[in-house]
Amino acid sequence: MEYRFTPSDRVCSQEMIIELDGEIVKKVTIVGGCAGNTVGVSNLIQGMKIDEAIERLKGIPCGYRGTSCPDQLAIALTEARSKLIGEK
Repeated sequence: MEYRFTPSDRVCSQEMIIELDGEIVKKVTIVGGCAGNTVGVSNLIQGMKIDEAIERLKGIPCGYRGTSCPDQLAIALTEARSKLIGEK
């Protein structure tokens, strides 16, 4: 399943494209943001279960913004998981 997410305007990334194989994160592409960080986070959660990735990323702040690209990715994964459960 592919899920596309538009992050909050409080972060640098503009779009997150998530590919899932069941409840496993197959691939994440983050458009915009700090390339080294977004590619690094994407690679680190590849092959991880959705729930574990959400737990690790949720609530990470970026300065004064109250959110971050990893936090927005956790939100995107939560939405993708809900959609996946709804399809079953």
